[in-house]
Amino acid sequence: MGRAWRRSLQLRVVVSTLTLSLIVISVLGVVLTSQITDRLLEAKINAAIEELDRARNAVEAKLAGPDVLDAPEARLESARAALTSPSPDGGQESSAAGTFEPVLIVPASATSPALTSGPANQIPQALRDFVKAGQITRQYATVSDPDGYNGRALIVGTPTVGEVDGLELYLIYPLASEERILTLIRGTMLIGGVVLLVLLVAISMLVSRQVVIPTRSAARIAVRFADGRLKERMPVRGEDDMARLAMSFNQMAESLSKQITQLEEFGNLQKRFTSDVSHELRTPLTTVRMAADLIYDDKDELSPSLGRASELLVNELDRFESLLGDLLEISRHDAGVAELSVELLDLRMCVNAAVATVRQLAIDSSTELIVDVPPQGVMVAVDPRRVERILRNLLANAIDHSEGKPVLIRLRANDNAAAIIVRDQGVGLRPGEEKLVFNRFWRADPSRVRRSGGTGLGLAISVEDAHLHDGKLEAWGEPGQGSVFRLTLPRQRGRKVLGSPLPLKPPVRRPLPAAIDADQQTLDVRIPEHHS
Repeated sequence: MGRAWRRSLQLRVVVSTLTLSLIVISVLGVVLTSQITDRLLEAKINAAIEELDRARNAVEAKLAGPDVLDAPEARLESARAALTSPSPDGGQESSAAGTFEPVLIVPASATSPALTSGPANQIPQALRDFVKAGQITRQYATVSDPDGYNGRALIVGTPTVGEVDGLELYLIYPLASEERILTLIRGTMLIGGVVLLVLLVAISMLVSRQVVIPTRSAARIAVRFADGRLKERMPVRGEDDMARLAMSFNQMAESLSKQITQLEEFGNLQKRFTSDVSHELRTPLTTVRMAADLIYDDKDELSPSLGRASELLVNELDRFESLLGDLLEISRHDAGVAELSVELLDLRMCVNAAVATVRQLAIDSSTELIVDVPPQGVMVAVDPRRVERILRNLLANAIDHSEGKPVLIRLRANDNAAAIIVRDQGVGLRPGEEKLVFNRFWRADPSRVRRSGGTGLGLAISVEDAHLHDGKLEAWGEPGQGSVFRLTLPRQRGRKVLGSPLPLKPPVRRPLPAAIDADQQTLDVRIPEHHS
């Protein structure tokens, strides 16, 4: 669900619309219900007060006239009966406020007990206190009458003036009809709110689709465009905002397509130029080489300065030939025409051949070469010429930067891959330079003198050769800690390299626990005893 929420704009629009609509409908429902309730009760109260005035006048008139009955209880019942006389259709007398139940109460005095007529026990004492004080008042209370109604009711009360001193008149109006009206209104609003929510969800889905569908189409076309289909374009329909977006996208795609085509043409032109120049330089270089060799062979007959010049000329011609060879090789990789001559051989042979090639360079720089290979053969399907060139470049680079410290070359293998690391203990690499070392003509320190006469393309060619084997060439280094280059090759052609038998970063060497005797200044290395 979380993934769908993050990926689907339409889902977020629909859920947000549903949530906001639910909040608005809930608030609106509460406000409307409150307003309707207040209006119903206000109309009920006004009608009840009017009915109370008429009932008070009727009771005062009934008790003021001559009556043959001398009993006070009978007079109260007669007055109450006048208020509850049946209507012509056989129902209870009703008013604009609805049906009511009258109650007459005469409070007790020093000479007579309290008299009541009607359900006096339903009248709250707080309401009676206000009426005794001479006020016309009302109150909502929960009542229960013999007819079976149990619920809220509006009770209004008033004092009377007449022959019966202290007579209190109360009218009880059940709110059953109002509760039914409010229940109906709430149900209607609930159903209407649900229907409205469903409609809003449908509307939001339709509206969002008008935006989401073109957006998804643009995303699909952008993915295909990024995959190299430079002719992909968005369809333009109408003149609205989405149409303008489609036109802008198409204009951007057209511009990018032209620029990519120009860059490809420029890159191809540059590659052809490099290849053509390298090939064309072969002929004059051969001629210059022949002339330089003739001069160098007769250097003993020349003056010392001319003899030294002939040596420098031959050395620079050697470097020039190496540079041309590297340029031709890198141009083959760029053109995608580099091929492998794969054969199954012992990888230790490539290591030994590379070490033999750079041994004189190591002797000249007083650098010790440490070769660590397994005693058993490591059979790998590789192009021996290219692997040997990779190792030769790595060893020459390590000797150049080792500052006379030992250089290690180590070979290890497992069932899936073989790995070779070349480690020096020289100046190392600064953070971020482990990626830059494979760039063409990049040098960590331009002022450093190359002993190997490198061209600046060795590592760039090496990483291309590693990729050609479906392998990896990686680098690690820290300032002052030296650097490590690791070549990992699959043992069988076509397999992917998932891991490496050798770690790229050398393990941290932890010192053994030791204690120094302060008196004798000797180092005591304590090795824990093994107990069986």
